[in-house]
Amino acid sequence: MSDKLLLKEDYRLAKCCSPDPDSEIVGFLKIDSPVISVHKAGCINLAKVDANRLVSLTWKEITEDEAKPDIASDPDFQKLDDADFKILKHHRMMGNDYGAVVAKMTQIPRATVFERHKKLRDLRLLKRVEPMMIQYRKNIVRNKWIKHRNHTYYEITQKGIEFLTYKNQQHKSG
Repeated sequence: MSDKLLLKEDYRLAKCCSPDPDSEIVGFLKIDSPVISVHKAGCINLAKVDANRLVSLTWKEITEDEAKPDIASDPDFQKLDDADFKILKHHRMMGNDYGAVVAKMTQIPRATVFERHKKLRDLRLLKRVEPMMIQYRKNIVRNKWIKHRNHTYYEITQKGIEFLTYKNQQHKSG
């Protein structure tokens, strides 16, 4: 039955315990991947891991909704170009970031990135991160934190993830 489940992009069923919709589930956050492994709550392999990397989950949170809006006909989707998707992809992969670093890593001119950050924020595809301590360069420099201060950091929203996922699926099928 679990092979017929449509999971959201960020989740994969663990093969060690094969969770099904009747199981209570727990997520395991991998260090080297943005994908969360979904295990049965009593999986013996979870006894060996750092408890700080476990998250409680429900099936409703991780499965795809069957009644999705048609993204291709969304007027906001029509306003996006390759540079916008490149910026969304950067935030999806790297997490919270600010314009100068996005420009450097995507090879998009700094002024263009600043302009696009505003556009993507207005479309609710990115959101500003409130001032806080953030982990530096997700999955690149371990255990280093920096104080958010002189830069405006952004993160991708759920709508941004859905648009990016749709664009990637469209690219694969086309």
